[in-house]
Parts: sequence; structure tokens; C-alpha cells
Amino acid sequence: MSRTNLGNIRRLFAAATTDPIACTYRRRACVLPRPLPRRYCTMAAKYQLDHAVVRVLPALEDNYMYLLVDAATSEAAIVDPVQPDDVLAAVKEEGVKLTTVLTTHHHWDHAGGNEELVKKVPGLTVFGGDDRIGALTREVKHEEEFKLGQLSVKALSTPCHTSGHICYYVHSSDLKTKLVFTGDTLFVANCGKFFEGTAEQMYNALCKVLSSLPEDTQVFCGHEYTVKSLSFALAVEPHNKNTQDKLEWAKQQRKEQRPTVPSTIGQELSYNPFMRVGVPSVQAFTGTSDPIATMASLRNAKDNFKAKV
Repeated sequence: MSRTNLGNIRRLFAAATTDPIACTYRRRACVLPRPLPRRYCTMAAKYQLDHAVVRVLPALEDNYMYLLVDAATSEAAIVDPVQPDDVLAAVKEEGVKLTTVLTTHHHWDHAGGNEELVKKVPGLTVFGGDDRIGALTREVKHEEEFKLGQLSVKALSTPCHTSGHICYYVHSSDLKTKLVFTGDTLFVANCGKFFEGTAEQMYNALCKVLSSLPEDTQVFCGHEYTVKSLSFALAVEPHNKNTQDKLEWAKQQRKEQRPTVPSTIGQELSYNPFMRVGVPSVQAFTGTSDPIATMASLRNAKDNFKAKV
């Protein structure tokens, strides 16, 4: 990250002192002794789908930004562009037209680059579900739909991590391309902390809203937490072969500095304990029988879990 970008983020925190979450991040940022390096330990990746291209752009320590391109029109959207210069470099390399910003939530490590990006690319439409999002031009509601070129995008309201969190479900007209950008609601084998919500809200987000998507929908989440998340999932269900296999695969991916995204909704249903709160083996771990109580107990256990990786 450049000194300019880091300075902009720090100024953003300074203006957000009424937000307890922003204040937490502000304290963490202000102790950095020097600008963050431009790359940490994950290589960028590119996925060519039937009707779209997704470029995975690592950012900060473990964040992911995503450049989504409609193959038919070369119109592009960027998801959570915290490092605008890296976004613009990818746009130039792809030779596409950036028209849209899809912001999952207002936390600085997702929305902190919005204002700088819209200055560098005037006319961008910035979508989000929270008026705390910088440079927001279109606030969306649950199941509101819009187009990116010939791709359809549906906003899915998933409040809990933040009260205005939005996931973006993207699909082609023939449904050969289906993907969802889940920000900090759903990770591989994990979910986001309940900063501004409840276990019931996360249950609704994961087990009703996202679980209702087609099982072959590809999941692109906001952070690279996979190995630690799967280690917890294996502690919950030590005999789950899906979890065992996924963890071994993820460890090899990380050894090679490769991202572990995307997963699919179907895969998450097979090993993500937070999407399996009605399964007896998960409830046995928490000692609960109600799915929402299980969700709350799991989150508490995960928050105190120390992975051996």
C-alpha cells in the first residue's frame, strides 16, 4: 500500500470515532511503523467463467478485492476496492470499462478505498446497503436487482456482521454463471463476527438467504481465513471427511501462496459448521438442540479457538 493510501485510510478512521468498530480498526492502523507492503502471501488469480471473468486481487494482510467482468460487454465492477491503484492496474491489464463498485459493508478494509477510486474514475456507481459507506451513490435493499452489462446482480441483505451488510448474487440469463460475493458474512467454513447483530440474524443470512442459492453457486468471500476456519470446523466435526479433505487441500494452496476461493454453496453446506447448525453432530459439539442457540454457541467457541496450523 502506498503512503498516500495509508494516510487516506488513517484520515478515514479519524473521522469515524463515533463508530466503535471503526475505532477498533483505527487503533490497529495507527500503530503501523511503516507503509504496508503491496503484497503479502497470496498471489492474484483469474477465473474464466462461461459469461464472466473474476480476478482475485489480494489486499492488505488477508483481504480480497474482486474485479468482475461481463464477458459480453467488457463492463466491469469492483468488489470492496480498498486499494484503488491495484484495482486500476487490473482494469488496465484486462482492457475493460469500470462502471460499478459493489461494497459489501462499511468497514474500512472493504470500503476505505471508495472515495479515492471515484476521484480517479469519475462517474462510477457505488452500490451498498449502508449510508456509512464512503462515496455511496445507490443504497440497495434486499433482493433489489440491477445489471452489469448482460449479467444480473441481486442484492441480498445479510445484517449481522454489520447492520447494512449486503451480499451480491450474480448470474447469467442461462444460469451457467452463478456466483456470490459474501464480504464478511460467509467465509470458507466460517462466518463473520456478530459485531452489529445477533445469532438469529446470522442464522437467517446463512441458513435461509445464502443456503437458498443454487448449490453450484461459486462463493467469493472477503478474507483469506480458510485454514484456520477449517481447523475449527474439524474440531467441531472431527469425523467429517469433507472437512478433512478440504483442510488438506487448503493447506497445500496456502503453501503455494494460492487463494482458497472460490468455494461453492454446496461445499459450504457440507463442511461449514455455521451452515450446519441443524445437524446433530454440530449440535453435539455445542450441547444445544436449537439451531439459533447452536449458532450463538459456535460463534463464541470460534472466537476463543486457537488453531494449530
